[in-house]
Amino acid sequence: MSERHTPSPSPPAGEGGRELSERPGEGAFNKHPSPASRLRRSAPSPARGEGTEQASRAVARSIASKRARALRSQMTDSERKLWFALRDRRFAGFKFRRQVPLGPFIGDFVCFSARVVIEVDGSQHADSDHDEQRDRWLAANDFLVQRFWNNDVLTNIEGVLTVLLELLHERTRNTVRGVKR
Repeated sequence: MSERHTPSPSPPAGEGGRELSERPGEGAFNKHPSPASRLRRSAPSPARGEGTEQASRAVARSIASKRARALRSQMTDSERKLWFALRDRRFAGFKFRRQVPLGPFIGDFVCFSARVVIEVDGSQHADSDHDEQRDRWLAANDFLVQRFWNNDVLTNIEGVLTVLLELLHERTRNTVRGVKR
């Protein structure tokens, strides 16, 4: 003999189910809410021209991200050599990222915990106005820029890493949990 399963009755109002609203047009099961309740739910649309600044920033971030991704795949020999020493927290436990968008600029290597940006440059960067502008923006945002020449990285990597280690220890010694002393 098999028992027949009978469905349980619906729960009383207020137990396990939605209660019906007493206001007309706002019930939980009403497919057509009143125009007044629709107005309360939707956010007002921005006036013409508002929000375009945020949209342009999002587009700029997207472009910077694509450019950084392309730069990661087209690293120079000196950048590749330095990245091999810095990646995977190999360098004194400091975390570095490569080709990172920072505002309107892209930093070659960035250690966010010490707020240090490392630039590996060739001779085309000797007296660059763009580099001066980037350095000012990064300094205003509490980053320190350390530049190394391609030739120094390729021929004297130990010297470059020694200078970098001293700089990182100095920056982290003066910083406690993100608050600069």
